[in-house]
Amino acid sequence: MTINTGAPRTQRPIRARRHDPAMQPMIVIWEATRACQLACRHCRAEAAPGRSIFELTTDEATKLMEEVLSFGKPAPIFIISGGDCFERDDLYEIAKRGVDMGLHVAVSPSGTDKLDRTSLKKLQDVGVNVISLSLDGSTRASHDGFRRIPGTYDNTIAGWEAARELGMKVQLNTVVARHNVLELPAIAQTVRDLGVLTWSGFLLVPTGRGVDLGALTAEETEDVLNVFYDMGETVPVKTTEGHHFRRVSIQRHVLAEAGADHVAIMNLGPLYTTLRADAEARGLLAGERRRRPPINVSSGNGFVFVNHVGQVTPSGFLDVPAGNVRDSSIVDLYRDSELFTGIRRPDLLEGKCGACEYNTVCGGSRSRAYNSTGNIFAEEPMCVYEPGSFPYADEVKELFAANSPSRG
Repeated sequence: MTINTGAPRTQRPIRARRHDPAMQPMIVIWEATRACQLACRHCRAEAAPGRSIFELTTDEATKLMEEVLSFGKPAPIFIISGGDCFERDDLYEIAKRGVDMGLHVAVSPSGTDKLDRTSLKKLQDVGVNVISLSLDGSTRASHDGFRRIPGTYDNTIAGWEAARELGMKVQLNTVVARHNVLELPAIAQTVRDLGVLTWSGFLLVPTGRGVDLGALTAEETEDVLNVFYDMGETVPVKTTEGHHFRRVSIQRHVLAEAGADHVAIMNLGPLYTTLRADAEARGLLAGERRRRPPINVSSGNGFVFVNHVGQVTPSGFLDVPAGNVRDSSIVDLYRDSELFTGIRRPDLLEGKCGACEYNTVCGGSRSRAYNSTGNIFAEEPMCVYEPGSFPYADEVKELFAANSPSRG
């Protein structure tokens, strides 16, 4: 099978961070509560119907946001998540305080009946203009079956449409696992039709309720990441916990420049063939948008998570706390703790990740490595690539040099 997708539209297959990730994260996510009316099959937080009495208070959340500002300018993006953040009565007050002090605040609610135009307008009125929603199936049956509450699909679509009507920006998240992998082109079609800021494919991490959900094999993951790349000129796709998408983007860019057959060279399999054919039939391969290059941000390396009781971890899927904001500064924990400084060191990576020539731009999912093996530095279990096997090594080195932070 020979497919040539032509020369890439962008000269940047990845985006380099402009600020030192050892000093300043790009994103801070605060899990405001674990209360949620859904019972999703993958839930990292194992959310419960009611709120915990140990959650950060309104004033503690305010202090946290003040500390986030002290990382420096530009301030990190501050995302209020859950559970379902709409379960907190003080959500609007907290969001307003954050916006008023100069933070870029975004909100990630669940697809319940609380997600409506009225609630979104109240968020907009206090200065929140970006929300993140989840769509994990292309139909009511598949999405509601995954979320385990009828009506979730309709609530999500209605909330999405209301946000767009209000002029808010929407990021859409989709869990990628065995139950829905064949639906990805259909979900992408919905993304194209309704419009989003970004569409993020979340590669399942075996934690919380998602331990037995059914992750893909490494070979299947490679097929999915390549289809994501194929659809990148039609929908603004990125990945969560799929850091090897950066390696795929670099390799596909080089292969397109060389006019080489990516299917043969990257040894793509039958899942790729099936998904690509479906994407092509839906008109998802011939868009006019510039491809969205993935950015080199990962757990503890440009990204930090604060849970509902104040524990600071590299990611919501990597439940190893460095400390608690109730008695430590999030700035000090991020910059100086052994956990965070260690996770930013590629030389500590083991197995294939330690030997891989892409480990400074990828590094693998530390969350998936830890939850699969108990070792934060173990190799990424869902990556098929063998270090040193890509035949265009010199071209890759040139791209690395061109995309270094010193080059902007």
